[in-house]
Amino acid sequence: MRLFHTSDWHLGQNLHGQERDFEHRSFLQWLLARLAERKPDVLLIAGDIFDTVNPPVKAQEQLYDFIVSAHDQSPQLTIVMIAGNHDSGSRIELPAPLMRRLRTHALGRVLWLDDGVLDVERLLLPLPNAKGKVLGWCLALPFLRPAEVTGLTLGDNYLRGIGQVHEMLIAAANQKRKKGQALIAISHAHMAGGSVSEDSERSLIIGNVEALPASLFDDTITYVALGHLHKPQRVNGEDRIRYSGSPIPLSFSEIGYPHQILEIDCEGDKLVSVKPLLIPRAVNLQRVGPAPLVELLLQLKALPDIDLLADIDRQPWLEVRVRLDEPQPDLRNQIESALTGKAVRLVRIAAEYAGKGSGDDENERELIELDQLSPQELFSRAWLDNYGSEVDEQTLQDFASLLQDVQLESEQP
Repeated sequence: MRLFHTSDWHLGQNLHGQERDFEHRSFLQWLLARLAERKPDVLLIAGDIFDTVNPPVKAQEQLYDFIVSAHDQSPQLTIVMIAGNHDSGSRIELPAPLMRRLRTHALGRVLWLDDGVLDVERLLLPLPNAKGKVLGWCLALPFLRPAEVTGLTLGDNYLRGIGQVHEMLIAAANQKRKKGQALIAISHAHMAGGSVSEDSERSLIIGNVEALPASLFDDTITYVALGHLHKPQRVNGEDRIRYSGSPIPLSFSEIGYPHQILEIDCEGDKLVSVKPLLIPRAVNLQRVGPAPLVELLLQLKALPDIDLLADIDRQPWLEVRVRLDEPQPDLRNQIESALTGKAVRLVRIAAEYAGKGSGDDENERELIELDQLSPQELFSRAWLDNYGSEVDEQTLQDFASLLQDVQLESEQP
């Protein structure tokens, strides 16, 4: 059995106000070509399919057009996709009855039966080959929110609730599988030890809740396809537990990331190989600086001029980082003037005052934009400014609970 593992598409994302439809369209076209070339039995999409719980219509059209095109060219392909923390679980599942006709399974939530038992049947999906023979089973684990895994017989411990969901699902899968069938888990979670992007991954660790241990997936699981962390990586060095990473850089902190999907080959219930297929970058992200303003302007003027025959959609996105001795009211005008006729698209100016150190002097503090701060960081800063002391752990947990409630309400389509 051959599988493709991908995640964190973030369709509908914009980069500091700029749409990225061209980049996503380029990736999806590339992926269709790889599906035709490599002929996998299964495509796994491990969450954060959309960038927001209420994605723009264009982003939804991109997803469903891709699924239809993939089915048209490869009618025997099975697609499994799960909701991530950026997605609305109910929205992901809404068209599920129609998508099943295209051999596509969409799982957004875990559900419980009236007797408090996990509804494992909806989370266990057969993985057939082109001839219809079931070669394995997929354990689908969408992003697990506290309200879904606490209460009833599970108690109020979020980590313990997640552990019990995994135990129940793995036990049911082992009962269902036949000899030689692989178990493939797909999950959207932050695993302990994972390397996190600076500013484009919404934290899943709230209050005193820790990242999840890899021991949740015992040795009966052939492969674990993870989503959430945008940098491709193994978990604890294990070949069988992996993040595929995002297909495009979702922030300037991800400029150096390799972007890829993973091709997984299994023989029976054994993992044979995991091979990265590198995704060509349709649009580069480029940084200039940090440097003093005079030096920075010279660097900008030295950038390549616009080629009138080149595709404007492929011009790099540019972040300019400048060090200032004092405020410059016309900073943007100076930078934009230096970029006149240059083959880049300016999307962000990041300024900091020179001599940044202790931060005691207002003129020595780094200028931080709001979109660089998580809600927890913003709350902590506001608390410190208002009360003159660091926020305590219990208050942070209370804030986290309120934030979860707001996010759940916003998910309703």
